[in-house]
Amino acid sequence: MALKPTIYKFRVNLADTNQNKFDDFNLTVALHPSETKERMLARMVAFALNYTPELAFTKGLSDQEQPDIWQHDDAGVLQTWIEVGEPSVDRLKKAARSGVKVAVYPFGDSKSQMWFTKNQGKLAQLDVSIVKLSGEAIQSLEQGLERTNDFSVMCSEDSVYLTLGEVSTEFQLEVLQG
Repeated sequence: MALKPTIYKFRVNLADTNQNKFDDFNLTVALHPSETKERMLARMVAFALNYTPELAFTKGLSDQEQPDIWQHDDAGVLQTWIEVGEPSVDRLKKAARSGVKVAVYPFGDSKSQMWFTKNQGKLAQLDVSIVKLSGEAIQSLEQGLERTNDFSVMCSEDSVYLTLGEVSTEFQLEVLQG
């Protein structure tokens, strides 16, 4: 019998002064059985950094043809493809060739830096935005994670301030490409 995902609910308060976005919204997120809580929280941060009402989580790890997060226009045409972690260059090449906005959010400090260094030459040929999230900051949020959560995200210039429950952290966005 296959393991079922664990469901988490988030009440998100977003204040992004860079993009003049201020919103409150609710999200229900499935933690895939093979996914870590750290990766799920990185998906939440990437979602908040790109938030629009049309943005949506996909089936993620259970469907290799879909990114972690995407956005379609009113006609159902894919507009945005967002990956969390260290996807293959071929996967990113396929997404970039489709003409959509492609963004990658690696996390986990040394692992993500090795991925970027190894693939930097190939990635530079692609129209892909790569912004590194602080693995340390994401890990610290795990202490505040409950099945139902209040999640506050504030962005100002390159600084991101996060609060999950009683746990607060901050980090600097590190633009690796784009």
